Amino acid sequence: MIRRLCIIGVGLIGGSLARALRKAGVVGEIVGSGRRSEHLQEAVDLGVIDRFDTDAAKAVQGADMVVVCVPLGAMEQVFRTILPALAADAVVTDAGSAKASVVNAARAGFGKLPTWFVPGHPIAGTEKSGVAASFAELYQGRRVILTPLENTDPAATAKVQAMWEAAGAQVQCMGVEHHDDVLAATSHLPHVLAFQMVDTLARMSDEDEIFRYAAGGFRDFTRIASSDPVMWRDICLANDRAVLKMLERFRSDLANLAEAIRAGDGAELERVFRNAKAARDRHSER
Repeated sequence: MIRRLCIIGVGLIGGSLARALRKAGVVGEIVGSGRRSEHLQEAVDLGVIDRFDTDAAKAVQGADMVVVCVPLGAMEQVFRTILPALAADAVVTDAGSAKASVVNAARAGFGKLPTWFVPGHPIAGTEKSGVAASFAELYQGRRVILTPLENTDPAATAKVQAMWEAAGAQVQCMGVEHHDDVLAATSHLPHVLAFQMVDTLARMSDEDEIFRYAAGGFRDFTRIASSDPVMWRDICLANDRAVLKMLERFRSDLANLAEAIRAGDGAELERVFRNAKAARDRHSER
């Protein structure tokens, strides 16, 4: 049971967590914080949170669980702001997509890496943002990765794990660097490609006609290009090493594909397409 939950950044991710925990009956009071009071008032009106304070230090007072769901570039300042106001039994976790960046922000903001800080990342979301897009079932059957550090208190990790499991998620732990490599391949690269593809087409002279005839395949592939640009800017900059490594690999494979088309090498094209289909079909069944 979480006595008082404080969510800093009550959007899709934080709002859905609040809804899920309230539905599961494992939380008492839910307090929200963020920069804009009108957004927080909307969260109150929707029943997502009970009350709010735009001052994060005031919002975390008395909370035994604090979940930080702000863009990566804002993490350090949030950590620095809330530190003096945290309750003695508070556990702090986050939902950032690049864990090395969050760990560095925590070290700078807290002055050290506290035993009660548990870095985390829910592998869930939609292309929509804001608390109005949140829903209690977002985490059902989805994975949440925790990256506890060497000095992290196992009891703090267990409490964060129990919270996410109550929300319906499947929790696993891994190292910070391994997390960032895996997510660069499975999440960050696809978002970068979708954003770039839509931007490329939008800058063509016959943009209107191109988008007018876009069919299901285009919509499916580019859906995530409707995601929050600021959040994804921060993710690319924060996880630049791993993202660049994946981009270089993809660029090399794309050059090979272009050469096969140029050479009329149908066998190579079919090999790539068959391999991709088999892998996609195999893993989509899991």
